Amino acid sequence: MTTRARADMIDELDRRVIAALQLNGRAPWSAVARWAGASETTAQRRYQALRERRLLHVVAALELDRTTAGSSMLVRVQALPGKGLELAEVLADCREVRFLAVVTGTADLIVDFVAQDNEQLMRLLFTDLPGAHLIAGTECVAVIRTFTSAALWDTGLLPAEAAADLRPAALATPCDREDWDQAPQALSDLEHAVADALAPDGRLPVSTLARRLGRSESSVARALDRLVGRGVLHFRTLVEPALLGYDAEFMVWLSIEPDRLDAAGRQLARHPGTKFLAAATGRFNLVGHVVLPRRTDLFRYTGEVVGALPGLNASDVTLHLSTVKYGWTRMDQFG
Repeated sequence: MTTRARADMIDELDRRVIAALQLNGRAPWSAVARWAGASETTAQRRYQALRERRLLHVVAALELDRTTAGSSMLVRVQALPGKGLELAEVLADCREVRFLAVVTGTADLIVDFVAQDNEQLMRLLFTDLPGAHLIAGTECVAVIRTFTSAALWDTGLLPAEAAADLRPAALATPCDREDWDQAPQALSDLEHAVADALAPDGRLPVSTLARRLGRSESSVARALDRLVGRGVLHFRTLVEPALLGYDAEFMVWLSIEPDRLDAAGRQLARHPGTKFLAAATGRFNLVGHVVLPRRTDLFRYTGEVVGALPGLNASDVTLHLSTVKYGWTRMDQFG
């Protein structure tokens, strides 16, 4: 089923429920219902129906730059002619791939590999690259600082007050955190177990977590509170942007003068369409994941938003045709 056909199957109440969960995927049903304008029972029923139809899923993810969970390497991949979709399937099955999109432009696929160390990264990129026989070329950029992340994106479908009500206080913009350059924090065994258990379903009740982990509810609840309170565990609502009225999804690749990189990053991070933005190595030292209502909006965006960035030398856009994997989750395997 196409994205547009799916979009026609949901209504404004569904979208408000999704928008509330986008602000905080683990928000209490009472708060979700209040901002959705429905009863708690109705909000939960709509969420379950959307999950069953594989239109959304809530997952938990560790913040890489605040933990020892690994580091991100974005790879622009050119596939052999006619092999792009086959390559996407191979890469989607790779456990180190966090994000994967089929795109058009100067690349065929965008892949986000997360590696624990240089040894694992070398293995992934040079000796055991999945689907290497289908690849014509690659270009890698290492993420070195995050300006904003998908966990902070606001759909704009709810009043501004909703974010202040629903979001944890610890969910601060990465570029505004005073501890952004401090050493990553190691997690306890229980914290690791809680994060792993919530990864496929971020809304699992504490009682269920405790039973699965063989621990008391109080100890699991405290571990979860610590993870959220330190800002190292985020709950993300995965949904196709087109369902929320954003038909244009793309990556923007920018070359910025080094002494203007921080200013350019902060400026672009404030744009309402920016879902993710990071400083990186390589010829593109600022990389973003962006959504807009229509493809035609790209014309004004490139001129008025990208063109207005300080220190801009060059830019490139890769337009998403399909997002295969997001937040470690296959987008076609919800439920």
